Amino acid sequence: MSTNASFTARRSAAIPAGLSKHLDVYIDRAENAELWDIEGRRYIDFAAGIAVNNTGHRHPKVIERVRAQLDKVTHTSFQTTPYVDYVMLCEKLNDLLPGDFPKKTFLVSTGAEAIENAAKIARAATGRSGFVAFSGAFHGRTLMAMTLTGKTAPYKVGFGPLVPDVYHLPFPIPYHGISEEEALTALDRLFKSEIDPSRIAGIFVEPVQGEGGFYPAPASFLKALRETCDRHGILLIADEIQTGFARTGKMFAMEHSGVAADLVTMAKGLGGGFPIAAITGRAEIMDKIPAGGVGSTFAGNPLSCAAALAVLEVIAEEKLVERAGEIGTHLRRTFDAWQAGNEFACIGEVRNLGAMVAIEFVRDRETRAPWPELVKALTQKAAQNGLLLLSCGTYGNVIRVLAPLTIPLPLLDEGIAVLKDSLSATLADLGSAA
Repeated sequence: MSTNASFTARRSAAIPAGLSKHLDVYIDRAENAELWDIEGRRYIDFAAGIAVNNTGHRHPKVIERVRAQLDKVTHTSFQTTPYVDYVMLCEKLNDLLPGDFPKKTFLVSTGAEAIENAAKIARAATGRSGFVAFSGAFHGRTLMAMTLTGKTAPYKVGFGPLVPDVYHLPFPIPYHGISEEEALTALDRLFKSEIDPSRIAGIFVEPVQGEGGFYPAPASFLKALRETCDRHGILLIADEIQTGFARTGKMFAMEHSGVAADLVTMAKGLGGGFPIAAITGRAEIMDKIPAGGVGSTFAGNPLSCAAALAVLEVIAEEKLVERAGEIGTHLRRTFDAWQAGNEFACIGEVRNLGAMVAIEFVRDRETRAPWPELVKALTQKAAQNGLLLLSCGTYGNVIRVLAPLTIPLPLLDEGIAVLKDSLSATLADLGSAA
C-alpha cells in the first residue's frame, strides 16, 4: 500500500527543495469541502486550494461542463483557431467587473502571468516605465510579479537583480501602527523625492492583502489612490487574484469601496480547480496592445473556459456572494468570542472581509510581537486532527481561513471545533517545550 511517508521520500528524491512543502500528506480525492489522502484519512478543507475552490471541490456543474467539453475539443490555441467559450467568458467578465465604461478581456493561465501582462499593458498604454506597489503585497513569482511583491523571503532571495523602476510603499495596517495618512504621505514623498509621477505607469494594489496577512485596504485609501491616478494619468491596477469571485461578500473586493480600477487581474477562483486567469481593463487601454503583444499557447484552454463558465453560473445560482457574507459573519463572531475570552490571549486581532478571514497570533497583546512558531505548529496540529489550514503574513503569524463557499454549516462548525481543540493542544505543547 502507498503511504504518505513513502511518497514524501519519493518527493525528496524527485522534486527540488525550492518547491515548499506544507504537509506530508498526499490527497487522493475530494468532494466539496472535504478531502481524503492516500491512506484514507479525511480532512475538512479551510484552504480551498488557496482560494481556488470557492465553489468547492469537483462541483457537479463544473465537472459536467468539463466532461462535455472533453468530448468536443481539448486544445487548439485560441489565437490560431478560436472557439466560442473563450469569447463568452470574456464577455461575462467584461459585464461583471466594476466600472461604468467599455471593457475588454483576454485570458492567460496563472495569476503571475496576469500580473506580468497587466504591467506590459500599462507600459504600452502610458508610454511610462515605473510602477508603485506595497509592502506585504504578493503578486507572484515570475520576474515582474516577484519584483512587485513586497516580501523578500522566500520570494526574492537569490533571484536578483530585479526589474528596475518599481517602488514599494507602506500599506495601511492600523493594527501595526501604519495609518492610511502615513501610506498616502509616503506616496506623495515618493513623487517628490524619488520619481516624477509622469514616469509612473501604474499602481498595483490588492483590495485585501493576501499573503501579506489578509489586511483589507480602507475604502477611503482606495478612493485616494483612484484620485491620485486620475490626477497624474496613472493606471490603477487591482490584483483580485485571491479576493475575486464572491470570496469577500462581493463578486470582486473593489466593489466594497465603490472604486473601479483601470485594469484588474484575476485567477484562482475563476476556474473552480482548473488553471485559468484573466486581465480585464478599459477597452481603450486594452486596445493599445500591439498585435501579437499578448497571447500564450495554452491560455484560455477550452476545458478551463468551460469550467469558468460553470463557476460563474454556480456563483449566481447558489448565491455564493451572499453565502460568503454569512460564512464570514459566522467565523468572525466565533473568533471574536475566542479573542474576548481569557483562554486564547495569543489572539491579537481577528479581521475579515466576507469569507476572507484571518486570526493574527501574537506573543503579547501589548507589544503585538508576532508568534510565527505558534502558527507553524498549529497548522501541523490541525492537519493531524483532520483540518487543513494555511498561514500568511509578513512574519508568518496569521492563520487565514478560506473555506469553500459551498461548505455546509455543520461541516464549518466541525472545522471550527477542530481548530479550537488544535489551538489549545498547540499552546499546551509549546508551554511544555518552554
